[in-house]
Amino acid sequence: MEQRLSVITLGVADLERSRRFYEAGLGWTASDASQDGVVFFQLGGMVLALYPRQALAEDACLPDTPAAGFAGITLAYNARSRDEVAALLDIAVKAGATLLKPAQNVFWGGHSGYFADLDGHAWEVAWNPFWPLDSDGSVRLPSK
Repeated sequence: MEQRLSVITLGVADLERSRRFYEAGLGWTASDASQDGVVFFQLGGMVLALYPRQALAEDACLPDTPAAGFAGITLAYNARSRDEVAALLDIAVKAGATLLKPAQNVFWGGHSGYFADLDGHAWEVAWNPFWPLDSDGSVRLPSK
């Protein structure tokens, strides 16, 4: 198996509400490939999909039993600057997200905070001075 990730699919309670959050709230643009029942966002070389939670659980042959609290996964958005972290968290909160952790300096030398989207998916917004971003926003891990 190649070492890559192609698509992250978030199970959402209300597809149109979630679409509005990502489009109007965060300013993202849904792909023309979106169709009834699924919304796609092109994120650099990968895709974020929004899909009804119950349908996603059914497709994966899993029971739809929402976890209480932390689900064991976070998504991350790397900011271009330290100051951008708080600004992006503010945009998300104004769009209806819940602030989980305000922007602050972190032990590894960067600056980050967290918000939860409308379905409770945790997003970290981080500035990492050790991981440069390409012009398209792609993260490039430093080589040794």
